[in-house]
Amino acid sequence: MANAGTIVACPTCRTKNRVRATSSGVPRCSVCQTLLPWIVEAGPDSFDDEIAASVPVLVDFWAPWCGPCRMVSPLVERLGAEHAGRLKVVKLNVDEAPAISARFGVQGIPLLVVIRDGSEVDRLVGAAPLARLQAWLDPHLATASERPS
Repeated sequence: MANAGTIVACPTCRTKNRVRATSSGVPRCSVCQTLLPWIVEAGPDSFDDEIAASVPVLVDFWAPWCGPCRMVSPLVERLGAEHAGRLKVVKLNVDEAPAISARFGVQGIPLLVVIRDGSEVDRLVGAAPLARLQAWLDPHLATASERPS
């Protein structure tokens, strides 16, 4: 099944760009070439394609009824925007993907998981302030930026 992608507005020129799952490269604006925030919502059919990326992937396991998830979600999206070109954010509603939740051993949400090269490298359970999220994520971004392109 072909992935239709996600529409992302360029933060510089506001051009709407379609961003599809890809295991190489990072999304750029089709007009001004600015790095785009790579933030997508995945479902059971698209999750495995979405977590295959050339940059670290931050998976946000959440549910609409979860208050702490609603607090963390804007922070996760902010991190995705601030680290455009260095991070991909994949949001997964655990109620719609119980098999994937089981595969990752999700026992509490919000759960943030960093995936690199298809493997989990770190996880953080529960709501945390932006400074703690950034400090937790920074080592994974540094490792990614040291890799040859």
